Amino acid sequence: MAKHKKKEDNTLLLVALGVIILLGILTLPKIFLFLLLVAIGIAVFLFYKKVKELKIIKRSNIKEIDVMNGKQFENYLGVLFKSLGYKTKVTPTSRDYGADLIVIKDNKKVIVQAKRYSNKVGISSVQQIVGAKNYYKADEIWVITNNYFTQPAINLAYVNNVILIDRDRLIQLSAQAN
Repeated sequence: MAKHKKKEDNTLLLVALGVIILLGILTLPKIFLFLLLVAIGIAVFLFYKKVKELKIIKRSNIKEIDVMNGKQFENYLGVLFKSLGYKTKVTPTSRDYGADLIVIKDNKKVIVQAKRYSNKVGISSVQQIVGAKNYYKADEIWVITNNYFTQPAINLAYVNNVILIDRDRLIQLSAQAN
């Protein structure tokens, strides 16, 4: 959803630039020059923004994350949150009661369901972490993925106060840790 919005934003900006240039041609030369400089400024800004995004993605190791298996992803998140100042514990592979990771900071216990998926994460992941909250006596519950969430997962998370960390936010957190 966020990726689609970015494409729409870029398309709108390109259309706006085209309109500015067209209006400039139809008006006085000085106004045209001014509008052309504005258009060039916007284009430079968009280029800079894209380069900055690519640097963040590069620092995030997202390509390596995308090829990890589930357990490697859980361990990666443990290291990531430790570097962000959390005490972390990866739960056992079986009998984890729906939590893959326990992170603690400022006496706040958070349990995490980690999903390294090639498709969007569905509602069952949210259900699992909601079910684990009382077992672990958690203050917060999170689901983290290298992908995005389906709308039903987002809806259920909202009514259960589950924090969803999708691909974009994971990239930001990884870059922050690096």
